[in-house]
Amino acid sequence: MNNSAPNSANTSADTDRKYVLHPFTNLSGHEDLGPFTIVGGEGIYVDDDKGNRLVEAMSGLWCTSLGFSESRLVDAAMAQFKKLPYSHLFSHRSTQPAIELSERLVEIAPEGISRAFLVNSGSEAVDSAIKMVWYYFNALGLPKKKRLIARKRSYHGVTVAAGSLTGLPYAQNGFDLPAIDVMHCETPHYYRNGRDGESEAEFTDRIVNELEQQILDADPDTIGAFFAEPVMGAGGVLIPPAHYFEKVQAVLKKHNILFVADEVICGFGRTGNMWGCDTYNIKPDMITCAKQLSSAYQPIGAVLISERMYDAFVSGSNTHGVFGTGNTYGGHPVASAVALETLNIYRDDNMLEHVRTVSKTFMKRIGEFGSHPLVGDARGIGLIGAFELVKDKSTKEQFPPSDKVAAQVMAAARQHGLITRALPGDGVGVCPPLIITETQINDMFDRYQLALDTVHQKLSG
Repeated sequence: MNNSAPNSANTSADTDRKYVLHPFTNLSGHEDLGPFTIVGGEGIYVDDDKGNRLVEAMSGLWCTSLGFSESRLVDAAMAQFKKLPYSHLFSHRSTQPAIELSERLVEIAPEGISRAFLVNSGSEAVDSAIKMVWYYFNALGLPKKKRLIARKRSYHGVTVAAGSLTGLPYAQNGFDLPAIDVMHCETPHYYRNGRDGESEAEFTDRIVNELEQQILDADPDTIGAFFAEPVMGAGGVLIPPAHYFEKVQAVLKKHNILFVADEVICGFGRTGNMWGCDTYNIKPDMITCAKQLSSAYQPIGAVLISERMYDAFVSGSNTHGVFGTGNTYGGHPVASAVALETLNIYRDDNMLEHVRTVSKTFMKRIGEFGSHPLVGDARGIGLIGAFELVKDKSTKEQFPPSDKVAAQVMAAARQHGLITRALPGDGVGVCPPLIITETQINDMFDRYQLALDTVHQKLSG
C-alpha cells in the first residue's frame, strides 16, 4: 500500500476527473480538460496550482466582496468555533450570533422589513420565500394565489422550486423544470429586446403593459408573487430601464401580488447602495440575500420579510401549531458570526462610499469598450457590469452559438491573468471584489482589453 500523498498537479487533476462531479460544467468536456484548481488567494487575486496569480474579476461567483485574505473574518470564525461551533434555531432555541445578525439585517433593510429568516444559500432563500408566499396567502384565506412570476433570463437558483423560477434554459434542461406553476415575462433588456424605432421609455411601457396583460389572462386571483433581481446577474448583467421597477410595482399593487426582491447578487453594496432596492426605488414585501452577506467565507443566506407577512405567519402558526419550515444549519452560529463581522467591515471601512468612488473609474473604463469591434453593448452600475459581444455592431447580429465567442474570451482572459465568466447571449461578466482600488480596476480592464483583442484577431483570421 502506497501511503504517500499526491504531490503533483497532474495527480490532483486525475483524481478530480475520477471522483468529483462538477456543477455547471460540460461533463464530457471536463474529462478532456480537467480542473482549473485554485490553491490560494490574497486581496483581489487568486493563485492556481500552476503558480499563476490571476485577478478574480468575478469575485468567485459574484460573492467574495472582501477578497481572499480578510483576517477579521477568519478570526471571527475561529472565535465562534471555540465558543460554540453549532446550535440551531428550532423550537424557540437561539444563539447570540443569530440574534445579532437578524437585528442588524432588519436595521439596514429597506423600510417595512421587520424579520429575518436565516438559511444557508441563495437557492435556499428563494425556495423558502416561495413557501412563505404560499403560506402567507393561505393564512389570509386566499389559497388560489399560488402561481409565481419571474422573468426570462432571470437566475434565482437551481433547487426544484428556485430552479423553476430561473428563466435560463441551461438550468432547466434535462431536469423536468419548471416543476411548479411559474409564468415568465419579458426581459427588461432594451439593447436586445427593444423594437426598431422604439425609445427606452416606450420599451418599458410596452413590456410592463405586456406583464399586466399576462396577469389578467392568467387571473390575478391565482398569482401570489413576482420575483426579480434588481440587476439580472447570471442572465447577462442586465440593467433595468429607467422607471421600470416603479411601473412594475404599480401593476403588482393593483392586483395584490407580492414583490420579492432577489438581492443574492446585488445586496450589500454591489450597486453602490446597500441594496439594489435602494438603487432602483423598489419597496419589497420580501428580500432574499446571500453571497456578499458573509463575503462567501461561510455559507449563509436570509429571507427578510415585512411586518404584515410576519403577522400572517403568526396567525398561520396558531392554526397549524408551528411554522413548519427551517434548516438544520439555518442561522449556524459560525456562519452568523462571520456574516455579522462582514457587515461590521462594510460599516467600519465605509464600503458603500468606496464603491461609489471607484465606480466612477469602473464605469468610465467599461463604457470605453463600447467602441471595441467585438462589443455591441457595454453596461454596468456600481461594481458590476458586462460586455455583450456581437458579430455586427450595426445590426446587433450575434455570433452563431457554436462559435462560443464569450467562452473564447473567457479562455483568452485566463492567458492574460484574469478570471471572468461567459454569460448567456454572448455576455462577458465583470464583478470584482468590492475592495478593488482604482489602480487595480485599470489593470483589470487592461487585461480584458488584451483578451478581447486576442479573440478579435483570431476571428478576423
